[in-house]
Amino acid sequence: MKTKIKFLLLILSFTVLIGCGTNEVKHSANPEIGTYKVAILYPNGENKTFDMNYYEKKHMPMMAGLLGDNLKFYEIDKGIAGRTDSDKVSFVAMGYFYINDVDEYNRVIAQNIDTVRNDIPKYTNIQPIIQISEIKQWKSNHIK
Repeated sequence: MKTKIKFLLLILSFTVLIGCGTNEVKHSANPEIGTYKVAILYPNGENKTFDMNYYEKKHMPMMAGLLGDNLKFYEIDKGIAGRTDSDKVSFVAMGYFYINDVDEYNRVIAQNIDTVRNDIPKYTNIQPIIQISEIKQWKSNHIK
């Protein structure tokens, strides 16, 4: 009887652990070749301000909603150091959208440009630099 109870407790524990997942959007560890990456860079400088909490919790989710199914996933980087300990960070933050279609991205941004522009002052006084790139190659250092 004790063995049955231990076995049931083990099964129950395993089931609870499996059920403790998250509802966050998952993406593959590697972007697909031919996917496009929109990089939004926020250069550091004197008197520059950036509210990372707002960017993470409000701005980027809003943008993801606007981009819809064209968006594969997005990333946010927070600058923490320059090349050496004495160097300031070049960029206080960087955001990346991984998208399927550049024309669709441009259409959505054009349609919502006022919404996007009006939200930027809520988290920064920095004029972002934007670059769109095509992912040509992605390699992992972890070869199996």
